[in-house]
Amino acid sequence: MADIGSATTAPPVSGRRVPLAIGTLMLAMLLAALDQTIVATALPTIVGDLGGLSHISWVVTAYILAATAFTPLWGKLGDQYGRKHLFQIAILIFLGGSALCGLAQEMSHLIGARAVQGLGGGGLMVLTQASVGDIVSPRQRGRYQGFFGATFGVASVAGPLLGGFVVDHLTWHWVFYINLPLGILAMIVIGLVLPAGTTREKHRIDYLGTALLAGIAVTLVLVTSWGGTRWPWGSPVIIGLAIGALGLLVLWVTTERRAAEPVLPLRLFSDRVFSVAVAIAFIVGFAMFGALTYLPLFLQVVHGVSPTLSGVHLLPMVGGLFVTSVISGRLITRHGRYRLFPIVGTGLVTIAMALLSTMTAQTSTLVMSLYFFLLGFGLGGVLQVLVIAVQNSAPYPDLGAVTSGNTFFRSIGGSFGVSLFGAVFADRLAAALAAAGHRSPLPPGTDAQRLQSDPDAVHSLPPDQARQAIDAYADAIADVFLVATPVAAVAFLLTWFLREVPLREATSTADLGESVGAAPATLTSRERLDRALAQHADRDLRRDYYRRLATNAGVDLPPGSCWLLCSLYRAGPGTGTELARRANTTVAAGRPFAQRLIDDRLTSVHDDILVLTEQGAQVAERLLEACRQSLEDFLRDWSPRLHPELREMLAIRARELLGHEIDRPADVS
Repeated sequence: MADIGSATTAPPVSGRRVPLAIGTLMLAMLLAALDQTIVATALPTIVGDLGGLSHISWVVTAYILAATAFTPLWGKLGDQYGRKHLFQIAILIFLGGSALCGLAQEMSHLIGARAVQGLGGGGLMVLTQASVGDIVSPRQRGRYQGFFGATFGVASVAGPLLGGFVVDHLTWHWVFYINLPLGILAMIVIGLVLPAGTTREKHRIDYLGTALLAGIAVTLVLVTSWGGTRWPWGSPVIIGLAIGALGLLVLWVTTERRAAEPVLPLRLFSDRVFSVAVAIAFIVGFAMFGALTYLPLFLQVVHGVSPTLSGVHLLPMVGGLFVTSVISGRLITRHGRYRLFPIVGTGLVTIAMALLSTMTAQTSTLVMSLYFFLLGFGLGGVLQVLVIAVQNSAPYPDLGAVTSGNTFFRSIGGSFGVSLFGAVFADRLAAALAAAGHRSPLPPGTDAQRLQSDPDAVHSLPPDQARQAIDAYADAIADVFLVATPVAAVAFLLTWFLREVPLREATSTADLGESVGAAPATLTSRERLDRALAQHADRDLRRDYYRRLATNAGVDLPPGSCWLLCSLYRAGPGTGTELARRANTTVAAGRPFAQRLIDDRLTSVHDDILVLTEQGAQVAERLLEACRQSLEDFLRDWSPRLHPELREMLAIRARELLGHEIDRPADVS
């Protein structure tokens, strides 16, 4: 009899430790995801304490850039050296960055600490999802992976609210200190429950390509944030940075052509769907992160709401984003068409940006909420669909790379958006405050420079001057969205060039984390299809699967007997009590299924132990082949017969899925 157990390795984490391990991984991911948005509502207070309003964008940009640039590196190092200890290193870096952020006394120190925090945060986001496969079996993996996408959703909603609440009731320093006890707890639990021995995969890591890509991004962000503010556009510094970025780009292209495993393969850009989708993703990231950075400033300074309430005001935007993300995903799954959603979504984003540019101190809360909802509603129709589009058009070898590339460009777009918005805001605010000062002289000891560096100083002015300063802030932020409107319109025009490719079943939905997260996922093509396969199998196994499997294999057995046969084939002989435990049922309930196998001479009993006969092993192999064939049919659009690693994966997954311990008897009904 074939030994199915030898083909696979059982997950080393079992029993009650699985929920604890998964919960800890989700906590680690929540910390990293929260820090993309938690500072948004705290930024006005941070700027009021540290000064440097013109550098406000870098508090957000430094985190995004660091997380984005080094995420691919974390993924490959985890594959090569094991994830447990690397995970703990990432947590230490993240916690060190968090502590430095909380201790910062100058804006430049905070920005540097945010970069350190982002470096660790990128590792957390990658290694948490990759570690799921080290903890649970493929039978359970599909349902657990969905939790991590939901974690990003929770972070998007909770981030602005939690940031505002902490600032109102503690100090802005605790926005970062709150990570410390939670991160230490996560590190301890990971040390106790996460297995150290995982399958290692040798990589030729593209260190130079990663460094050059990070250098290009940082240099270009410096050009957009410093140009026209700190230095004139034609100054030697700005021109030098632009030339430096171009030189780094040439070096990067040369390096990627020779790299064995390039961080972003150049061949991807020959696919029109990918090229158009990443251009749209860049602009959408530009709009989304720019809005998240400057809307809290508008609410707190212009409308005078508390940090907590500014987070509440942003809920319509987050709600709109998730409403359309869910609706578009379901409609695409049902009808197989996706092109309409980004067209409508970018159109709504363009309209929302134009409407946001009209907001003033007199704009009502209801009107603002409608504008915010419209922006989120439009973004939700684009983010998930772009992931689906690039995955759907890519050949199998590039499936992992196109997903990472799409998210990378959205993240870099966010960095550019925040920095460019910051440059526009600083320039317009300085001009507006200077003009207001000429019309109505400021009180002694208060000048435009102080009002520009400390938003809280606005509300300490006499009523007339305060009104003029508030109007100056409102006009400056409105100009930010006015500049963003034609940029969003470019994305709308680009969506008309997005080609619709017939939808493959394994890419009919995108993970929510890939849709709204800032750091690129680093799953390989095989890992990505394996993940889709796990989710498909998990759903399938709960829908009368063994009855359909018996029909496809030409086996005349009830579902319970089929499961029992596969369990004996997979895990070996067992007593009635052992087999009942595997099936999550009682010995009495399982006895008829065992008796049917005995009557058909597929099993025999020796010393109260049920043993598979040679004839039973042959029937189990027929069921196994039918299972493998059904999985291959699910991935038929990826031509498994042409890719040996996919054929191997299908054979292994079929063996792991059949006869596995089940959660409830309904799974084999």
